[in-house]
Amino acid sequence: MIIDLRSDTVTKPSQSMLDAMMSAKVGDDVFREDPTVNQLEERVAQMFGKSNALFFPSGTMANQTAIKLHTSPGEQVICDKYAHIFNYESGGASFNSGVSCKLIDGKGGMFKANQVLEAINPDDYYYSQSRLVEIENTTNKGGGACWDFEEILKIKKVCLENHLGFHLDGARLWNALVAKGETTAQYGAAFDTISVCLSKGLGCPVGSLLIGDSDIMRQAIRVRKLFGGNMRQAGFLAAAGLYALDHNIERLTEDHKKAKDIASVLKTLSCIKTVEPVETNIIIFELQNDYDASSFLALLQSKGISIIDMGENKLRIVTHLDYTNEMHSYLLEVLVSI
Repeated sequence: MIIDLRSDTVTKPSQSMLDAMMSAKVGDDVFREDPTVNQLEERVAQMFGKSNALFFPSGTMANQTAIKLHTSPGEQVICDKYAHIFNYESGGASFNSGVSCKLIDGKGGMFKANQVLEAINPDDYYYSQSRLVEIENTTNKGGGACWDFEEILKIKKVCLENHLGFHLDGARLWNALVAKGETTAQYGAAFDTISVCLSKGLGCPVGSLLIGDSDIMRQAIRVRKLFGGNMRQAGFLAAAGLYALDHNIERLTEDHKKAKDIASVLKTLSCIKTVEPVETNIIIFELQNDYDASSFLALLQSKGISIIDMGENKLRIVTHLDYTNEMHSYLLEVLVSI
């Protein structure tokens, strides 16, 4: 049995999803003539109460486009020190948009409204001008933690009062919505732009969307072209997204339950120093100082189980829709035997 828990991006399309993809009506999306892409964009925009959504080949490109739409070279983005846009997007903010990041020392990838206020640069010519606040929900390096929506609204107020844009990296927003019982409409009202991923958690092979109103999104398709993100008969991929929205959101509760089961077992092992609180489908745990992460990974690999090294003796497990009940029982047995 091969169990891959490195990420929720390792899933393969189900047969039903493949059937939906192969039966999609397609056209040339560069000419904006792909009916399935148009349907997906219209549906997601409506879900969030925004006027526009644009289909992207990756969440990174969607985030990088949002940064470019909100900023000009020399300006600054305020984000958490664990933010994906800072840590895992290849320095794209500086390369693509010519902006710097002001990093907030938050907790689990999350921060408070007063920290945003403190991070805003003075309005003097020798400071980089603060222009955008970015948050990530759920937080990857925070172990799939979900933001308190009331805090989001407080940050929104700070943004409005200080003329700052507000962008959400919602790569795993679907998990947060299910875990917290919140709605897409709530998030659409709170943020200027939102990126959502279809290949994390929802089982699609490719695809993310950037969502916003027409005033901020009017240049989005031009920036996507600039970044090389235009696609032709992309409806085959968009059809997977439509299928996922219909069938794969509510079932995320199963991934969350399995993640909590795994965390409960990890807490009983003497080789484990800490297990971060689990809210969704990510488990981050730290080994005791006298245990080596590479040896632990190799032990699991010998049992057919793959997880990921986060550095500093921390490891990560991510549950997903291809992680079956049979796999779950086997994994728990292996962990108990360590």
